[in-house]
Parts: sequence; C-alpha cells; structure tokens
Amino acid sequence: MSSLEAAARPINVLAGRELEFVQLGHAIVLGFSGGRRVVIESVAHLCAGPLGDDVLVEPGYDSDDSAASDALAVLLGDVVREARAGFDGELRISFARGAELRIDADADAESWAVTGPDDFLIVCMPGGELAAWGGATAGA
Repeated sequence: MSSLEAAARPINVLAGRELEFVQLGHAIVLGFSGGRRVVIESVAHLCAGPLGDDVLVEPGYDSDDSAASDALAVLLGDVVREARAGFDGELRISFARGAELRIDADADAESWAVTGPDDFLIVCMPGGELAAWGGATAGA
C-alpha cells in the first residue's frame, strides 16, 4: 500500500468507460465496461444531472429516494469523460452527456473506492487520505 500525492490526480482507468450497471444497497456500485467499478459508501452529489437538477444520492437499503435512483438510472450507457481524485479525497466523475458525480471524503469512514484490472484499487480512507494497491500504485 502506498499513500498517494496530495495533489488532484486523474483516475485514467475510468476514462472512456461506459456505465453498464448501477447496484443499490448498503453501498452504491457503479459498474463500467472493462470490469471497472466505483463503490460509493457515503453521500454523493449528482451535479447538472440529466434530469436537470442537482441530486443527493445516498447509499442504504432504507433509502426510498426515487429522484436519486432515477438520476443514476439515466446515467446508464453514458461514458466517463474524466475522473479525478482531489487532494482532499474528493472523487469527481464527469460524463460525456454533461453530468458530474462528486463523492466527498468522510471524516470517519471510507467514502469511495475504484477497482479495475491488474488488482487496481484506490480507496478514500477516513479523513480523505488516498491509499492505492496493485496497478493503482504505478499510476491511475
């Protein structure tokens, strides 16, 4: 495991990948082409979403927020234009049709993770520190 640089860095493993599925539960899992995944374990913000409004998307089985699930469903088939991890642990995923998903770091829990081929794994640790394993240590 290695600690990543404090500056914003691209997550290139997601760029150009199509969102193929969304799984809702205790965590939200976004499944992209090529076996890439984003696991969201804290509140996410869908900005300038396809439905026209900004939407808070919160993981959890108790969530009965149809606006959030509808907004995520509209993203299906969209392609990642850019993904970046900020110095504070924030993850931003921009989509080709204009939507942007932002997941902030949580002070007390892991808030998100990105997985991919070659054991690629980046995790936003409590407080926003980024940790990397496998292919992520050589660059995203």
